[in-house]
Order: sequence, then structure tokens, then C-alpha cells
Amino acid sequence: MKNHSILIIVLLLLNCHLSAQKTDADKVNRLQWFQDAKLGIFIHWGIYAVNGIDESWSFFNGYISYEDYMKQLNGYTAANYQPEEWAKLIKASGAKYAVLTSKHHDGVALWDSQWGDLNVVKKTPASKDLIQPFINALRKNDLKVGLYYSLLDWSHPDYPNHLRDKKRYENDPVRWNRFVEFNLGQITEISKKYNPDLVWFDGDWEQSAEQWKAKEIRELLLNHNSGVIINSRLQGYGDYATPEQGVPITPPKSKWWELCMTMNDSWGFQHNDRDYKSSYQIINILVDCISMGGNLLLDIGPTADGTIPSEQVNILKELGRWTNKHKDAIFGTRAGIPKDHFYGATALSQNREILYLFVPYKPQGPIVLKGIKNTINRIWVVGNGTKLEWDIKMKAYWSSVPGLIYIDVPEKVLDEQVTVIAVLLKGPIELYREDGNVIESN
Repeated sequence: MKNHSILIIVLLLLNCHLSAQKTDADKVNRLQWFQDAKLGIFIHWGIYAVNGIDESWSFFNGYISYEDYMKQLNGYTAANYQPEEWAKLIKASGAKYAVLTSKHHDGVALWDSQWGDLNVVKKTPASKDLIQPFINALRKNDLKVGLYYSLLDWSHPDYPNHLRDKKRYENDPVRWNRFVEFNLGQITEISKKYNPDLVWFDGDWEQSAEQWKAKEIRELLLNHNSGVIINSRLQGYGDYATPEQGVPITPPKSKWWELCMTMNDSWGFQHNDRDYKSSYQIINILVDCISMGGNLLLDIGPTADGTIPSEQVNILKELGRWTNKHKDAIFGTRAGIPKDHFYGATALSQNREILYLFVPYKPQGPIVLKGIKNTINRIWVVGNGTKLEWDIKMKAYWSSVPGLIYIDVPEKVLDEQVTVIAVLLKGPIELYREDGNVIESN
């Protein structure tokens, strides 16, 4: 009987192990396109674009009254909204997916929600669903669809928080349960109505996972679409990490991650914010993300009539020129090698046999690779095809320490932003990470 009990325990443990392996494999499969994508476009579009003020936060922090903030509903026209042109521009940038704010913390939905009437169809001159046309255009251009949804809703009468220094109530289970029903209702709507490939939650910091019913939200989404992926802002029930604005110095612990970042200093359109990053700066930030195995989710903020500001259009076009030229070194690649081997960012092909070197400067001499054990078959300029010469120094016949690889990069092959060099290796990359040798015989 004792042995029988032990066998049952062993079988249960084995079953749990196999189930965990299956779960991990399912996650890898679901996130495959996301890991390969490298670049997405975030779109913050809402009534806050009318006055060009901070989305939702401007009333929450008391910069403007809630009543004055909501007056922007009257000026939100979407009169120049051209979703097909948006999608074409996003496609041209090299992005593989886009994430649109279906509802920010102010509670204003961009679709005709059956859960309340605070939406652009019922409350603004736009008077139409703004999500479906954009989704149709994205899918027509073979782009993945992402929808942002704020879990918190500072406008909802049953949500406890309203302003930073003012709450509607404390500890009222009846009202909270009504809000949870509303929240689950809207999430179900966007899931069934739009079937997004990605759901980008925000605002989870104000309540616990249990209060949000985060586990139930995850199950709800996956039950409808087993392939959907979810960002980390669901109190531990998401699939990938979402650092914001600050470029990570070291790779996040999560295997899958995405840096969300503005082009200037604002998420939504703001008339006075002209502090745009240059194309060079943005491309280098994208390179940083690629080198650490992550994605960049780059934000744009259309005006209230649906126009994308010219500064943002120009950045996307130049980004597209660069990504199209260097697509082999971007899409589908994996994190590169430690920076002690090359003074800059790198990436690897999926079979780890091509090492890509990103050179964001005009070299003053040959660039240097260190600690590469592999034989080099060929080196060329990505998007240009020019083969490059290389020389190996300090490779002693008696030492296992690889020599220094010096690669000549002529000025005529340099890209105006960031040049990319491909190094084809014999076999998957092997790095020397030891202390070095001392002569014992010569």
C-alpha cells in the first residue's frame, strides 16, 4: 500500500511537470510573432488632444477641473481621420504591430460601448466607432492588432478613486462589484468585437489582482482567443514586461519585453511639445532594445481631428528607410553578445551563426571584435552587400585565447544613421570568457 501511494505521488508530480512544460510551450508559441517583431507603434488618441493636455492625469492631478477636461468631448471631431493612411504609414515605418488606446483612465471609450454612454459615438462630434476601421486597415496591411485598455476608470461613478486628493468612497463592496461587472463587460466587448492579437492593460497599480479579478480577465481573453497575448500590467497575469520611457541598461528578467516610449515628452498630442527626439536617437534606442532581445513600442499622438503631426510622420518615414534597409539584422533576430566583445550593440540570427554589429558613428579606424572562437567565413555591410576585409592580431599558436578581429569599414559604405555589419561565422557563436593563458612552452 505504501509503495502504491508513492507511485501515485510520483505520477501526480510528473503530470504537474508535463503540464508546466506544455504551458511554457504554449506561451512560447503565442509570443513567437511578438519576439520577432522588434518594433510596434503606440497610438494615444483621445479627447485630451483637443486642448493638447495630459491624458487623464491633467484632471486627476488638479491641473484642470474635471468639468473643464470633459468639455473637450465637444471638440473631438476625428474629421480628418484616415485609418488606411495611418496603417500604411505604420507599415512603412517597419513596425509589425500597433496598439491603439481604446480607453484611457478618463473612461472615454473609442467605441460604442453598451456599458455606459461615455464614448465617442454618443458624446462627441466624431459620432462613430473609431476602432474598427483602424483594425480593418491594420489587418489589410498584415499588421498585428493591439488594443490598450485602462483597468481603472476615474470617471465611473462606482470606481473609488476620482481625483488624487478625493475619493468617491472607501470599502463599499456593492459599488466595487458593480464596477467590476462594468469592467469585465467592456473587456469582453473589445475581445469579442475586435479580437485583438494583443491586449495592453494599464492602471493596475490602484487595486490588487484579486480586486481586479486579474486571473478571470486573463482566462476570459484566452478562452475567446487562445492566441492573444497580454502585457504585464495585469498584476502578475501578463505575458511580457513593459518598461516605460527609460531604456533598460541591462535586459529585463522577462524573456519577452517591450520598451514603450514617446517621440517627444508627451503620449497624446500637445501643441506646445516640440521636444522631439531625432531619428538618429530613436533608431539607436531601437538598436538597444534589439541588442537586449526586446521590442520598442514607439508612440504617436494624433490631433483631435485625426491628423498625425508632420514631425511624427517624418520620424516614421526615416525609421522605415532604416529598418527596410537593415531588415535582416532586425526582424526575427535575438539578443546579441556582451559588450566586452564589441564596443556597441549587437544582435544574432536565430541560428546564432550571423553576428550583427551596429555602428552608430564614423569609425576612426578598424572596428574591433574580441573573444570570438569561431572561424569567420565572410563579413559584409547589411543593406549594401559590400564585402569587408578583416585582420586578426594577437592570436598566439600556443594560446586558446582568440585574437583581436579588426574590420575595415570604408566611409563610403556608412549609413547616415546607423551602419550594420554582418559577420558570418562557422557554426553557432562561441565566446571566450576565461582568464587567458601564460606561455608554458615555446
